[in-house]
Amino acid sequence: MKSILKFLKWILILLVLLIVCLFIFIQSSYDKTYEAPYPNIKASSDSAIIARGKHLAYGPAHCGTCHMPMDKIKEVENGAIYPLSGGWTFTIPPGTFRAPNLTPDKETGIGNLKDEEIARVLRHMVSPTNKCVFPFMPFAELCDDDLTAIVSFLRSQEPVNHAVPRTELSFLGKAISAFGLIKPEGTKGTPAKSVNIDSTVEYGKYLANYVANCVGCHTKRDLKTGDFIGEPFAGGFYFEPDPFSNGFSFRSPNLTPDPETGVIASWSQDEFLARFNKGRVHDGSPMPWGAFHRMDTIELKAIYKYLKTLAPVKNKIEQTVFEPGEKFEM
Repeated sequence: MKSILKFLKWILILLVLLIVCLFIFIQSSYDKTYEAPYPNIKASSDSAIIARGKHLAYGPAHCGTCHMPMDKIKEVENGAIYPLSGGWTFTIPPGTFRAPNLTPDKETGIGNLKDEEIARVLRHMVSPTNKCVFPFMPFAELCDDDLTAIVSFLRSQEPVNHAVPRTELSFLGKAISAFGLIKPEGTKGTPAKSVNIDSTVEYGKYLANYVANCVGCHTKRDLKTGDFIGEPFAGGFYFEPDPFSNGFSFRSPNLTPDPETGVIASWSQDEFLARFNKGRVHDGSPMPWGAFHRMDTIELKAIYKYLKTLAPVKNKIEQTVFEPGEKFEM
């Protein structure tokens, strides 16, 4: 009996030591630094380029949905334009994330950053201090012209002195970083110099994957790591209630042209355009309807045409809206 107790005692000691060592490793190694090239991007003062950047920021790229004070979010959704002074806060298992001030204020914004530093964050997920930026801005494949346009617009804004607290990682977030489960991804190839802005499948693919990020929400993902675990555009990504949802939660629908389970499979192009022009229907939906309502007809037609070319995926999303307190079954 004594030998068994002694054995259990040593097992317990070893277990405690392992936990302590794991804790020390995570705490000491999560804040990694990374190297990434600086894109050859320079801000322009050309009014047309700035206008393109503003359209992207408040329209398809929906920067205004996050880089805005919490008390201005609904106003922006309803058409107001405010400088991107940051403040949107949301909490998921890896931590509490806060969108920073993107106005050219030198104290609290991007006023002291170089153009290529801003561009590197968007294209390579590496911050000016060489830290990993969690993948909430999937703009790595933006063409050079659009990246230039966004940087140019950011520079053109009115400086706003608005200090936003830093993002805080939970222990899970630190562990994910320490073990390299989240790290800068950057581009998968060489981004195009420019894109042809027309109502084509090619432009729709560019918008849906690299600008509007339709694929990011309409694909099932692991909320702990951000990894895609479902078929692209087949829906199933679950959104926990947020401060504006009044307790409702949501699950993204299937956008593939499967005739049985694709939510827009039977829609005509006119019906697709009409839905976007209508804007928000369900208050609290994670879909940035305010921003997407600003997309023009060329962009909407291009996205529609692209979605129709996707391989049909049979994935029935039984329910997309959940009442407060209603349990979501994985």
